Amino acid sequence: MNLAAEVARKLLQIKAIKLSPQKPFTWASGIQSPIYCDNRIILSFPSVRNFIKQALTVEAAKFGEFDAVAGVATAGIAHGMLLADAIGKPFAYVRSKPKEHGRQNQVEGRINSGERVLVVEDLISTGGSSLQAVEVLREAGCEVVGVLAIFSYGFDKAERAFAAARCPFRTLSNYETLIRAAMETGDISGEDLQMLTSWRSEMGAAKA
Repeated sequence: MNLAAEVARKLLQIKAIKLSPQKPFTWASGIQSPIYCDNRIILSFPSVRNFIKQALTVEAAKFGEFDAVAGVATAGIAHGMLLADAIGKPFAYVRSKPKEHGRQNQVEGRINSGERVLVVEDLISTGGSSLQAVEVLREAGCEVVGVLAIFSYGFDKAERAFAAARCPFRTLSNYETLIRAAMETGDISGEDLQMLTSWRSEMGAAKA
């Protein structure tokens, strides 16, 4: 079984990924995109949720030994918790900024200095939120073995950012695999495929 292709098909099946080449979505960053990915929807489909949990378990083993799992708030929390529970590891999550009250934590849960940590994110676009969490954990004295996500757009900017941070990352599926699967399932036409491929090339070449 091609894991990346099967993940893509399941995400399309439950509409966690929506493709709209003719009427693009607007991301929070303002980018006009023909694709919208919401992996939170996975949680509402038990069979797909269990499949993704097992896939995360398989991919997590490729990072070697680690002591704990850390999810990236907020979308990475549930998937990180599923993985941690499946492999019997401690779990915590990393906020984008410290709480403004109480103990003002940025890392919620207990991860100790010196521990090896695998970071879990729902998807990677530019890599910014994931690498911010990596930096927080490193500043806390942890060794980050890498970042594991469900989906990646495959942007060059993300590749460069992870390389600069000296942080390996893996994803269960990716943009190119997704649009191939969407052609096979009839979710997009040949004309749509050309538009989706062009958008990906333009975004991939962007330096910003």
